[in-house]
Amino acid sequence: MSVLVVVEPEDLGDEGAGLSVVSQEVLTFARTLPGEDVDAVLVGLPCGGAPPEAVLAHCREQGVRTLHVTPEHRLERYAARAWARVVEGAAEAGGAAYLVAAGTARGNEVLAHVAAARGVPMPCNVVAVVQEEPLEVERQVVGGAVLERVALQAEGGLAIASVAGHAVAPEPAPSPGETRVEEVAVELTEADLAAQVVRVEAKEGGDTSALTGANVVVGAGRGVGGADQFDDVEALAARLGGAVGVSRVVTSLGWRPHHEQVGQTGSRIAPDLYLACGISGAIQHWAGCSSSKTIIAINTDGEAPMVTKARYAVIGDMHEVIPAVLEELS
Repeated sequence: MSVLVVVEPEDLGDEGAGLSVVSQEVLTFARTLPGEDVDAVLVGLPCGGAPPEAVLAHCREQGVRTLHVTPEHRLERYAARAWARVVEGAAEAGGAAYLVAAGTARGNEVLAHVAAARGVPMPCNVVAVVQEEPLEVERQVVGGAVLERVALQAEGGLAIASVAGHAVAPEPAPSPGETRVEEVAVELTEADLAAQVVRVEAKEGGDTSALTGANVVVGAGRGVGGADQFDDVEALAARLGGAVGVSRVVTSLGWRPHHEQVGQTGSRIAPDLYLACGISGAIQHWAGCSSSKTIIAINTDGEAPMVTKARYAVIGDMHEVIPAVLEELS
């Protein structure tokens, strides 16, 4: 009995393509499931190309037994139904009892196709295993404001679930080992490829990677006061070596670009420190920042949701508190 993880690549610059952080998180999570081995499947490699060394290094570090790939050149471009065929083939080849992936747009869509084909349920946004026998997991619902406990049973021989981003921190396996690479051969039909990516264009308006990968995020909400009132926020983020994040209302008002938005319709972050300044803490925003290891709120309203949920809070005007912090740090 094994656990199969659908992994996604990420450009690591000079190191080439490795596994995305969320994929490494899911591989760590997979070790908490009652499987004897953890396998992975990677779809979309260039035809005939071997997995990049950084991918294999991450797999070895996470204790992956087998990495399944496919030589099918038509899968270089994303096609959810076709990718799902490969994933299902890998699950059958490895005797997987559990199939998991990061709760990304692609991860959720591919798993949904597999679940539909097998006629089994698929809980999304799982964050933890809470009981092993019978197996029960906890998942986020209502934008992360509520945790729901559900059974995860291998109906039809395979249990399927997606894992919420930053539910766990990526940790090396206790006994990392060698990862063997095996090819999965599938016979695709035209119907499998009816919907696929035909063109990829560079995103306009900035890159979210600086925000999602930051160890420190200084957030600002409506309480900042206006588009011209971010100097202190930017200065504090720079001083702490972090990034600026904002609430949805700030982007809706046009004060800051959307790629800085934290929340259910923005980026999900998991920094070591999230400093929430002038942010009330609506459910949608909390869904994006609740995985932060430490949250400090600065707000004039002592009853604001963000203040009540934060580990530490300063009740006061952010435009007085932040300059004082900067002065102490100088």
